[in-house]
Amino acid sequence: MADVICFLTDIKQGITAADKEIAVMLKKSKKPIILICNKADNYEKDKYEAYEFYNLGLGDPYPISSTNAIGLGDVLDKIYESFPKKVQNEEEKETIKVAVIGKPNVGKSSLINKILGQNRAIVSDIAGTTRDAIDTPFENENGKYVLIDTAGIRKKSKVKESIEKFSIMRTLLAIERADVCLMMIDAIERSYRSRCQNCRRSTRSWKRCYYCNQ
Repeated sequence: MADVICFLTDIKQGITAADKEIAVMLKKSKKPIILICNKADNYEKDKYEAYEFYNLGLGDPYPISSTNAIGLGDVLDKIYESFPKKVQNEEEKETIKVAVIGKPNVGKSSLINKILGQNRAIVSDIAGTTRDAIDTPFENENGKYVLIDTAGIRKKSKVKESIEKFSIMRTLLAIERADVCLMMIDAIERSYRSRCQNCRRSTRSWKRCYYCNQ
């Protein structure tokens, strides 16, 4: 069952009879509903057409342009805010969550595969292969763990694609929920700036950060 429902509408068509029927059905679900008005391609002009969608009674409409990747950040923030607060059980409290972070292509996925003793994470020489934070349970004689493979983080000036921005956001969320951060660095590379940035992201979240090189 879904925790959050995204209701996608066409801002150019306005409210249709089908939209009204779906809105009535969604209200009965008692789930958080995010009303998204797509096709606001001429964003500065089209966004005002979204006010009509208040008539559906589903709260604030979010005008976006999926084609031009405009307005997606606000929608993603709203989705995250709408997730129900998870109550940890005793077993989850005993499990240590370890986020493996670092620049793209420094060997994060390879390290996780080595610890697990099997190829669970996809490994490639192409930077940016890992797009989302992936949780993998792991247990040994010392306890229970969740290894979190994350997307690599680059300097903001080098991030152009919307999907990479989303991947970085997922990495930052992984840092927030981790108990420990293991930061991978490339021993051959002499640049320390990106290392310091990643370390600051961990320490700002009050996470223990350990270094591991390639």
